Amino acid sequence: MIPVILGVAIMIFSVMYFVPGDPASIMLGSTATQAELEAAREAMGLNKPFTVQLVTYLKNVFLHFDFGVSYQNGTSVTQDLLIRFPRTLSLAALSILISVVVGVPLGVTAAVHRNSIRDRLSMLISLIGVSMPSFWLALMLVILFALKLGWLPPFGMGGVSYIILPALANSFAGIAGQARQARSSVLEVIKADYVTTAHSKGLSPRKVLIRHVIPNSLIPIITYSGVIFGRLLAGTLVIETVFSYPGIGNYMILGINNRDYAAVQGSVIFAAITFSIVMLLVDLIYAFVDPRIKAQYAGK
Repeated sequence: MIPVILGVAIMIFSVMYFVPGDPASIMLGSTATQAELEAAREAMGLNKPFTVQLVTYLKNVFLHFDFGVSYQNGTSVTQDLLIRFPRTLSLAALSILISVVVGVPLGVTAAVHRNSIRDRLSMLISLIGVSMPSFWLALMLVILFALKLGWLPPFGMGGVSYIILPALANSFAGIAGQARQARSSVLEVIKADYVTTAHSKGLSPRKVLIRHVIPNSLIPIITYSGVIFGRLLAGTLVIETVFSYPGIGNYMILGINNRDYAAVQGSVIFAAITFSIVMLLVDLIYAFVDPRIKAQYAGK
């Protein structure tokens, strides 16, 4: 986790440093005098060499958890992210839950009934889900459920109803990916010798599937769930913008549009930290799912 997060922090700071534009002029506006601009650059440390600015920024982020001050609003980026993070996390968590609950059974059904109409229908849904842009699906959901039917609110944040459409739009690609991954994993396990042995002992296909096939197919599915969580977290950039959902994704887009470098840098690093923690949890879950992995460390 440490080198990944550190590498992301260095990369995003370098990119934003070399992007054309003057943060001081962004903060003060076009009416600022040259003297005021120079004073602002001095106060912000922008007149220092690149390496000095980079080391100072990394020190503030990793030692003091300080992402700086928003150029546009004059507020603490750390506080802004902490306020918005629970909203983005809720959206991403609900999206991954929908992806797993719908996608995994879809993939298992396709594998068990390989080359049947169920298999072809499941893979067709997966192909559509992978190919369909999330922003287009979001707009179609708004037109159907908000404008035409009036069942759900089209944008903003309020009760539970406000998160349903964003979660559906954000999870559709995850459903497709989970279905494809689950199908592939189950097909690989079905060919194993212990599954053939279980069938030869007279166990019903349902018991073989529940006791042997699905448990031994979980490792790739769990791995993909961690990866897809990162994609869903990144996908909130578009989804939150379409639905005007006040999360980190919307915050980052506003920062990009307003050239608020501190907000963009903080959002990217915060997302990298979250994704790294999720992947660490995925690795730890392996030990509870696969006894072979747990046995390797049982005596240590």
